[in-house]
Amino acid sequence: IFPLCCCSQEIQKVALRSFSSSVRRQLDNKVPQKQKLFQNDGIPIHLKGGTADALLYRTTMALTILGTGYVVYELVKAAFPKK
Repeated sequence: IFPLCCCSQEIQKVALRSFSSSVRRQLDNKVPQKQKLFQNDGIPIHLKGGTADALLYRTTMALTILGTGYVVYELVKAAFPKK
């Protein structure tokens, strides 16, 4: 039992030391930049991020419309089966 207990204590020490002595990275505060970006200027909120946001929005809308169409097609097919 002693070697297991000793080993467990050593593992706890190593784990604690690695977390407590790790160097923290300094992160830049990007909130003021984002606040300036999202101020009222007439552009819809979902397009404020530029080209990437516009592409993501259009892709999402296309998939939504296609998915809705497919569900309606399957419901109609299930409601009126071929004889």
